[in-house]
Amino acid sequence: MNIKFKIKKGDEVIVLAGKDKGKKGKIVKVLPKTNKAIVSDVNKVKKHQKPGNNEPGGIVEKEMPIHISNLNYFDSKLNQGVRIGFKLNKDGKKIRVNKKTGAEI
Repeated sequence: MNIKFKIKKGDEVIVLAGKDKGKKGKIVKVLPKTNKAIVSDVNKVKKHQKPGNNEPGGIVEKEMPIHISNLNYFDSKLNQGVRIGFKLNKDGKKIRVNKKTGAEI
């Protein structure tokens, strides 16, 4: 199952749905098997953690995965979320483009 996502690790995204709707953050990790991504400072939960070998116990906040369909690439020039498409450039290489402006990402 080789799924090609239009957003990648390090992309600035905006959340479209859920409790964090409208929040922006960078993608920390993409989980292709579950179609989810972990975004910094989005979908935070409190987790009660037992003390481990190197880690203290207590209540820690961590980011949980959010479904890819609830994320949109954030274009800082337009200051809004945009859809992403693929095009072939002159060399025949596949590139990501902004569907609204046609600009290369």
